[in-house]
Amino acid sequence: MPLDDGQHDRPGLDQLLERVARGDRLSFEQVYDMVAPAAYGVVLRVLRDPAQAEEVTQEVLVEVWRSAARFEAARGSGMSWVMTIAHHRAVDRVRAAQAATDREDRVARLEVRRPYDEVVESVETSLEWERLRRCLYGLTQLQRESVTYAYYGGYTYREVAELLKVPLGTVKTRMRDGLIRMRDCLGVER
Repeated sequence: MPLDDGQHDRPGLDQLLERVARGDRLSFEQVYDMVAPAAYGVVLRVLRDPAQAEEVTQEVLVEVWRSAARFEAARGSGMSWVMTIAHHRAVDRVRAAQAATDREDRVARLEVRRPYDEVVESVETSLEWERLRRCLYGLTQLQRESVTYAYYGGYTYREVAELLKVPLGTVKTRMRDGLIRMRDCLGVER
């Protein structure tokens, strides 16, 4: 008489998954024991981080519990179904981690700004003013007075005409000619 090891009376993974689909917790414990090590192995090969692999394996087993009703034995074995879930979950974790890294990189690039340097800023401002002053003194006296009153004094064309005691049309012509010469001197493109 052969020894009975109890194996032939035990249901297979496919049958256990059918029971889990009906909410049988004891069957899920057996499923867990049967598939957890293999699922962990699949996940670990993808993630290469034991702590994350444990976490994802737990997610896989929760999904097996919740979605056991979707298992169809006619489409493949229970083990391949669970391993497919495990692989997909691991790949999703890698993609999520990569997306987070990409987001952090984009934010970091946006936050990189040129540091403010008072000395450089002061020198640049001084050079700009010197250049502006040189161009301003390249104008005729009448052009320079008109531009200075209007742009630095804040006067209107009519007020500039009254201050210089010249007709309004003359002020407008001086201003236009003076600004054209300033633009050319400063190298400003139209």
